[in-house]
Amino acid sequence: MFYSVALIAYLIDNVFGEFDGVKFIKHPIILMGNYISWFQKKFYADSVVQGGILTVSLVFIVYTITSLLSLIDSVLVQGFLASFTLASKMLFDSVKDVITSGSLEEKREKIAMLVSRDTSSMSNSDVNKAAVETYAENLSDGVIAPLFYLVCFGIVGAYVYKAINTLDSMVGYRNEKYENFGKVSAILDDIVNYIPARITAVLIAILFASKKALSEFNAYGKKHESPNAGLPISSMALCLGVRLGGPTLYFGKLKNKPYFGDGRINIENSDVVKSISLKKNLDIFLIVLLVILTLLF
Repeated sequence: MFYSVALIAYLIDNVFGEFDGVKFIKHPIILMGNYISWFQKKFYADSVVQGGILTVSLVFIVYTITSLLSLIDSVLVQGFLASFTLASKMLFDSVKDVITSGSLEEKREKIAMLVSRDTSSMSNSDVNKAAVETYAENLSDGVIAPLFYLVCFGIVGAYVYKAINTLDSMVGYRNEKYENFGKVSAILDDIVNYIPARITAVLIAILFASKKALSEFNAYGKKHESPNAGLPISSMALCLGVRLGGPTLYFGKLKNKPYFGDGRINIENSDVVKSISLKKNLDIFLIVLLVILTLLF
């Protein structure tokens, strides 16, 4: 287990985030995205096999490079490299930036950078709903999942996870273009997020001290078309006493998503503030846990 590396990585991410403004540091996730874009331009075909080649090739490249980097015998270096797989500070800052925007139009512009749904006609409640859902879902994808694989398998595990997750975010859509091409990526993403999504949902419920969320998040979460994404979203909805999900516009088409939670439909600014207030207790919990595990093992 890589407890000390995970601890250092988590601390670095929470202090420095994405290292914005540091010109000589190219974020590894951007490099992965560049490779995916290049492959699509050169070799895209409406084919499961072709999409599978993209997935296998990127995972192989990432596995090979990180395996070599894992040979560096320094906990600090490993922690620094691993910090790029975490997005705790960036996620918090991005969602906070949405709700601190002055006008509704500014809020729409900010949330458009975080979600794939149509934002041009969103009400204030719609923007807030998207912000809460984004924070809950990405708490799993951007924090708990990479941290889980980092603890278990070191930087190799964390980066391979991020490769799969980046593939899913770019080609794992169920539409005409990506239904076949992104199928392998989407299936792999479902597999690697199975455990972290459930850990995230439980942590949300526990840190908000909500027995209702702890006992009911699975019942609502399984209504989601994804086997994972609905769980942290449902847990957050139950903790806040709101209903997330519901009819949502994607690429000009209304998608009748189920509701997650049984509370208010109108999502207020205070609900978003409460959702991201989780970060403080989550940070304390994870840091204390990793310190204890580092000292014990």
